[in-house]
Amino acid sequence: MRFLSLFILLFFTLYSVKAQTGTLPVVHIETQNHKAITSKTVYVPGTYYIIDSLDSSHNIGSVEMPLPLEIRGRGNSSWKGAKKPYKIRLAEKASLLGMKRNRHWALLKFYEPTVAGMQLGKILGMEWTPSTRPVEVVLNGVNLGLYLLSETNRIGTNRLDIYEQPNFNEDPATIPYGWLVEVDNYLAKNQISIKEKDKWKLNITYHSPDSLSVAQKNWLTAEFTEITARIYDEYKSYSTWEELIDVDEMAKYFIVQEILDNSDGFHGSFFLHKDYAEDARWMAGPLWDISCGYRSKTDYTFKMKTSYGFTPHWIGELIKDEDFCEAVRNAWNDFYPAEVQDWMDYVDEYLQPCSEAFEEEKVLWDYADKKTLSERADTLKSVLLANMEWFNEHLPEGIETMVKVSSSVARKVISVQYVNLSGMHSSKPFKGVNIKEITYDDGSRVSTKIIK
Repeated sequence: MRFLSLFILLFFTLYSVKAQTGTLPVVHIETQNHKAITSKTVYVPGTYYIIDSLDSSHNIGSVEMPLPLEIRGRGNSSWKGAKKPYKIRLAEKASLLGMKRNRHWALLKFYEPTVAGMQLGKILGMEWTPSTRPVEVVLNGVNLGLYLLSETNRIGTNRLDIYEQPNFNEDPATIPYGWLVEVDNYLAKNQISIKEKDKWKLNITYHSPDSLSVAQKNWLTAEFTEITARIYDEYKSYSTWEELIDVDEMAKYFIVQEILDNSDGFHGSFFLHKDYAEDARWMAGPLWDISCGYRSKTDYTFKMKTSYGFTPHWIGELIKDEDFCEAVRNAWNDFYPAEVQDWMDYVDEYLQPCSEAFEEEKVLWDYADKKTLSERADTLKSVLLANMEWFNEHLPEGIETMVKVSSSVARKVISVQYVNLSGMHSSKPFKGVNIKEITYDDGSRVSTKIIK
């Protein structure tokens, strides 16, 4: 009986190894005593090594001398699927497949929109966007198929390189700095919730720091309550949310969600971070968990129906603000159309080497869609190009708040003044948020918000 069991295990292992194509790097992971990975919170100890038959400089460890790691499950809806995603914590920092040294990595489901969306964030110049590499994964001798080995969203050298404040901080001078949080769809222990309008809740999961003092929790709650109140200010020309959130980075984040037609944008996996500086503001990003609707775009994504209900936090108000819309148009004009072809070429160049491994993946996980990876890439690019065309024709303009005067009436400017948030007046703009007031000879006055 024991011999039969060993024979079955050997046969299954040999079959699994044969299923690897070797056209991509192979990540071999073995848990201690082949223990199953069943938890998203409890790590299982094990070892790993990586063999890249096409570039031996990427090899790390070996079958004879594997390196220590810990591994657990990750994800929310993706964890419920047959093919599981994983979080990896190496015993020592390592540069994996040319990516920068770190201990923390993720194995994500292979998904073409993730590849395209992450690259779009980089092209747009978002502060930091995780890198990924396609790999084949063998866990305890069993071939799991095609994954994306990914850097993870966290503060640290070679990741989101900003100041990180400590857990349980009580110092009021430093509490406002060094944060990484996520607007989340799911309830979690490391989370605060505030009201957004009367019927919605805004769930903020804090990742760094991940354990808060009472002072930190009170500050975070007050901060996002204030941000939300400012975003919902009825008078958009006078709203001051830009003092707290960087408008340019938010505009880039918005473009990614719209072009990918990502229905989860702004209400799930919506990360924000804040560094330590005198004028530090919350920055949208890093990007994570990007999907694509693969549908005909007829409106802004946050307005289009989905098969499930969701709350598009903030964006419905931000898009009314002329400063936000101007930032979107500026970022868009830098990208479109000049950068489009390079983006499409990147998608092809990234996916083409994965074609053979993807054919094995379809069999291994019984894909209903039998298209080749090349055909799937063409479909994705076609959808993205259509989304870009729609967006280019529907760039947001905001709500007109300036006094409308007939163009047939000639007016002369009498005075121009700038007013800061303290009510001080000057002929020159103050640093930060200003209200620019122009007075004309007919007694009319136009007020606009500017950021200096």
